[in-house]
Amino acid sequence: MTDKILVEQSEAIATVTFNNPERRNAVSLDMWEAFDAALGKLQDDEAVRVIIITGAGDKAFVSGADISKFESERAQAEAVANYNAATKRAYDRLDNFPKPVIAKIKGVCVGGGLNLAVGCDLRLCNASARFAMPAAKLGLGYGYGSLRRLAHVVGLPNALELAYTAKLFPAEDAFHMGAVNRVIADDELDDFVNDYASRIAGNAPLTIRTFKAGAIELRKHEHERDKARVDAMVEQCFASEDYVEGRRAFMEKRKAEFKGR
Repeated sequence: MTDKILVEQSEAIATVTFNNPERRNAVSLDMWEAFDAALGKLQDDEAVRVIIITGAGDKAFVSGADISKFESERAQAEAVANYNAATKRAYDRLDNFPKPVIAKIKGVCVGGGLNLAVGCDLRLCNASARFAMPAAKLGLGYGYGSLRRLAHVVGLPNALELAYTAKLFPAEDAFHMGAVNRVIADDELDDFVNDYASRIAGNAPLTIRTFKAGAIELRKHEHERDKARVDAMVEQCFASEDYVEGRRAFMEKRKAEFKGR
């Protein structure tokens, strides 16, 4: 297990950090594998209700693939296939993660970093953040799944502008594209994200997971959507102890204490 993926937990909130600041948190094969493994553990941890994904330091969220590793990890066809399979497993895990995921973005968020960010449910960045999809400057292929993920968040015209120009866009442009939900002052981002995550974690877990399940199904093609699964989760909400607690707390004008059951 690499030390370049860190997992910390504070009550119901877990933070996963891409810890490669000397290379602006560029991601290598072992980091993708460790990230996938970390998500696998967190999705099964009932104590965790919200995930924050971020990068170490203030210069970068994730700056994409670690190009210094290309000769050893992506030079030959077999190595490229192995690398692509590992990244697909990680992205698939993120796409189907059953709990809310927040991307906390500082500094540059480019290439695989942008692909990672748009795989999260919410994207909160500081005013100094910058965004780009530089594949066209490197001659890299950009797969259908990645383009669909980006276009789902920003729309196809904006996705193509990012792809065709390979330009570095400021945070405000990213906000207007829909790439981020909020742009926060540099010195306020940490507190803002922590408050946001705490607010989400304090809401009814079954309801939140039902919303997340619905969002996952909406990202699929119409004929692939499991609407019955979401309907069953809705019924579970109404049959839960949390629904009783939510009604009582509302009537008694107090904060509800949800248990996730």
